[in-house]
Amino acid sequence: MLRNLLICGLIAGACGGLVAAGFASLAGEPAVDQAIAVEGSKAPAGAAAEPELVSRDIQKSIGLVTAALTYGVAVGGAFALVFALVYGRVARAAPSRTALWLAGAAFVVLFLVPFLKYPATPPAVGDPETIGRRTALFVTMIALSVLSAVAAVRIRRRLLTRDRTRAHATLGAVAAYGALVVAVALALPGVHEIPADFPATTLWRFREATVGMQAVLWATIGLVFAMLAERVMVRGSIRAALPSRRLARVGGSR
Repeated sequence: MLRNLLICGLIAGACGGLVAAGFASLAGEPAVDQAIAVEGSKAPAGAAAEPELVSRDIQKSIGLVTAALTYGVAVGGAFALVFALVYGRVARAAPSRTALWLAGAAFVVLFLVPFLKYPATPPAVGDPETIGRRTALFVTMIALSVLSAVAAVRIRRRLLTRDRTRAHATLGAVAAYGALVVAVALALPGVHEIPADFPATTLWRFREATVGMQAVLWATIGLVFAMLAERVMVRGSIRAALPSRRLARVGGSR
């Protein structure tokens, strides 16, 4: 069963990566081009431009599709493993509903909450010498968001053992997660490297496209995996029940 779920996750991730690449090509790349043009206009006259290892044309076409597809497949595989781990343990729901809830939670925990603390910056903006520090802070925020989510799940279980309704337990867990991530966000240092004269519209469109790309990716993974996992798990349960039914018929005929 785990092998079949992993295949479902890889397929869902590939679909999500391709859809996200299409969205990024339409909504994200124009904002990146604008950001590069703005930074290029600030370069001193006569300054030699740094050589590009990969041209923008390749970055916007083959490079974008390859990166999005690779990322989507990796995320889809990890999603399948987490689904196999949490299914039937966190909440009692059908495979399709569990997949959709898990995809929504992953979007919030792994991307949206860390993004609110450390929003994306166009590639041509920011101090190159602080890339390592900014990346470390963003990864730290993701890790703490995941730990907060795990703590919230445990809090929900404890509330259920105290004869709380599922709705009350879920609301308590969401409130606990919100309080934890707010505390973490306030404790971590901020990053403010956007120049004051950088066009606000260009920055907004880039960040809007970043959120949209992640939303499209996770929505596609959730929907495709929900459809595939439902079929795989229903067929698996039917096949597992067939031998017992046959034995029951043989015993009844005797």
